[in-house]
Parts: sequence; structure tokens; C-alpha cells
Amino acid sequence: MNDLPFFQDIGPIAIRLLISIFCAGLIGWDRERLRKPAGLRTHILVGIGACLMTLISLLMSRVENGTVIFDSRIAANVVVGIGFLGAGTILHPREGVVSGLTTAASLWVVAGIGIAVGCGFYAGAFLTTVLVLLTLYLMNRLDDHIEGTLYHSVTIHARMTPHLTEDAKELLRTIGIRIVRTMTVNEAPEGKTVTIHIHPVPLAKGKQAARRIEKLRGVREVELN
Repeated sequence: MNDLPFFQDIGPIAIRLLISIFCAGLIGWDRERLRKPAGLRTHILVGIGACLMTLISLLMSRVENGTVIFDSRIAANVVVGIGFLGAGTILHPREGVVSGLTTAASLWVVAGIGIAVGCGFYAGAFLTTVLVLLTLYLMNRLDDHIEGTLYHSVTIHARMTPHLTEDAKELLRTIGIRIVRTMTVNEAPEGKTVTIHIHPVPLAKGKQAARRIEKLRGVREVELN
């Protein structure tokens, strides 16, 4: 697509945008299944947006004395702009807690993948996508193996939703977690905290329980202790 600045054919443009959606979507799906702040849609939008900005940069290229002058300012600022979006995945309502760094990093990498696809550097984009997915998967498995954490309770911060406690307990039972006792504390004006003490479970099972409880109506946050 060397004649891209003239845009004589929409096909190559569509191909690059679709490839960026595919690559960004794979990484976004991994974040989505783990219930991270930035999931499938956010990663796809970042990837396709970065690709589009790169295409615009190519459009603005010009030829001087037989040399193509590439205007990289737009593409370069995409990387800077992603920093603000990444900050939104790191901020946490409770002081002293920093989380979401991996998701912020994945957004940054997805922007880079989008830029690579926009430039036609498909090999780099595909290889980076595969390496990112392998890194996320293997590191999660390694964390499970190294930490070997045994969780003893689940704390749910939620709105005053009817039957939430019983729904959460039933959900834990369905995945084989035994409940010891439950404590509910009402928080004015419309919130409550439910702490469910359980028989110790390993890291993987605890994370599975937290992800499923987060989907219950009214739940704001789930902590494993």
C-alpha cells in the first residue's frame, strides 16, 4: 500500500483497520474475562483509533526532492494520549491502593499494535499480540503457582440490594466453596458490606468466585482476604 496517501482503494484501509480490531480484541478479551476496568471494547477502540491516526499521518506525508517526508506527529501523540486513558484504569477509590497497572500497560501496547498495523508492519503487530497474550496467560499461571494463596473470606461492597447476601452464598456453594459464617454491616445511606467467611480456597478458585460475585446486581467491589 505504498500509494496510501492518495487513497485510491478503500480495501487496504479496511484491511488495516480490521486487523487492528482483531489484534486489539484478542488482548481486550483477556482483560474482559478477568473483569478488568478496560476490557474488550476499550482495547478495540484504542487499537482502531491508533491505526486510524497512523493512516492520517501517512496521508499527510509529502514528497520533497524525491524523498518521502513522513509526518509522525499525530502517531507520536497517540502514545502520549494513551497515558491519560491508562491513568483511568489505575485510579482507585481507596487511598493507598494502586491497581490496574497491567491493564494500563496492555492499552499502551495495543496502541503500539494499532500504529504498527497502520504502517503496514503486520509481522510486528501479530508477533507482539501473540507475545502479549502469552505473557498475560503465563504470568497469571505463575502467580497462581508462586503465591499459593489461601483465601479465608470474601468481602462484598454493594448497594442496599435485596437478597444479595443469599445470592452470593448460593453462588459460592455452586462452585464448591463451603461457608463458615456471614456478617453484614449496613452503611448509610444506601450501602452495605457483606463479609462471608469460607473454608480456605486456593488463588484460582478465589478469583473465580470474585469474578462471579461481581456480576451480581448492586455489587460495587469484591475483596478476597
